[in-house]
Amino acid sequence: MRKALATQLQRATAAAASLSDKRFGLLIASSLVATSAIVASGLGPAGGDGALAALLGRSLAADTSAATSPASTSQPAPGSASQSPKGATTQAAEPLGVNTPAPSPAPEAPANDLKPPSDPTTSTSPASSGPVGPIKHVFVISLASPGYEQSFGSISQMPYLSGTLRPQGQLVPGYSLLAEAALPNNIATISGQPPNQMTESNCSTYAPFPLKATPNKKGVVPGSGCIYPVEALTVADQISGARLRWHAYMEDMVDENGPHNCVQPQPNAPDEPPAGGYAARNNPFVYFHSLLDVGDCAINDVPLEQLTKDLRKPETTPDFAFISPNLCRAGVAGQCSPGEPDGAVAADQFLAEWAPKILAAKAIKKDGLLVIAFNGLGSPGQAPATDASGAPVDPLKVGALLVSHRYVSRGGTRDGTFTPYSLLRSIEDLFGLTPLAEAGSARTVSFGDDLLGPQF
Repeated sequence: MRKALATQLQRATAAAASLSDKRFGLLIASSLVATSAIVASGLGPAGGDGALAALLGRSLAADTSAATSPASTSQPAPGSASQSPKGATTQAAEPLGVNTPAPSPAPEAPANDLKPPSDPTTSTSPASSGPVGPIKHVFVISLASPGYEQSFGSISQMPYLSGTLRPQGQLVPGYSLLAEAALPNNIATISGQPPNQMTESNCSTYAPFPLKATPNKKGVVPGSGCIYPVEALTVADQISGARLRWHAYMEDMVDENGPHNCVQPQPNAPDEPPAGGYAARNNPFVYFHSLLDVGDCAINDVPLEQLTKDLRKPETTPDFAFISPNLCRAGVAGQCSPGEPDGAVAADQFLAEWAPKILAAKAIKKDGLLVIAFNGLGSPGQAPATDASGAPVDPLKVGALLVSHRYVSRGGTRDGTFTPYSLLRSIEDLFGLTPLAEAGSARTVSFGDDLLGPQF
């Protein structure tokens, strides 16, 4: 059924491309997909697919809102996907500029009034209620780690992170990666899906899961693959379902025509990013049919330069944002041009450029949280990491940092063991969302209210 729906979407999008209003075109496309899903579910087992039905219902509601908003001033996208010199393709949608203002958030809940996690067997449902605490904007900057001591320790190679940002926020020294590669950690951060053989190789081939792959009762998709089936949801799906706004901001995301939204390799083609440039492995949203097939990725996964514009006003600042530099400025060793700062130094310079802009935004000053999270090792397979005394340490223990003007204690430290699943669970807790996949596991510990301060 998923294959048929994808084909239906491609035909519908092509047919709608001639319409003057791109949002209206996306509405027609997703409406046709929804109709197909209803028919298909009627032919299937009793009860149908609850996760897929919920996803399509959310998509239709979001597209209806988009269709009634003012038309974008962007130029129309080409009628078909184009291939870059490195084999990358893009969904047929241009950046849409200013977002449609979302409805007012629900009234603030009393302090510590968090919803308990739901039964993990329901974790594929995008159930949501909107922010339940004072923090209503969460921004994540995702970087490659040079090692804990080289980031936050006495031998730090990142003076802005350790010397300027660290005193403003709360350090999480027990934050550890699930794997050395960037992609499995990024995917876990937005979906709770565990690493598999292909993601641990950064999906050198952009290959889908087998057609029969579906999430189990826990919400985890078994087996190995890169492009997850439509039933596997992400926090972005949940944010949209809560009638809130999300954006992924990707540095140097381009196709052969220039900056473009939701750029991805062609299915079953090699992923060959240019040295130092945009890499799909740092953009986990392009690995989920739930975002690709109904247009969410094409609308909300945008080039980094749009972030400056979006931060100017609270009404255009997304409720959830995921920010990724290019390979050079993410801190991946050997990716920068000769003579340029490399590795941790380049990543620190990216933080020094963008963290002040984010923290100066009105929405972030009022009720925002900035998370500096590492997604993989800057030098995968490197020699065992050491501390200042030369003693070996776990290279996957990379640490994280939370910064907030009002809701994080400055200079504090939070003890405990955390992973990318914990980051996802914490975001879901803040927005009143049902934990997805491994984020709902009893083993997954949220950062929690004691980390975010007594006001939470």
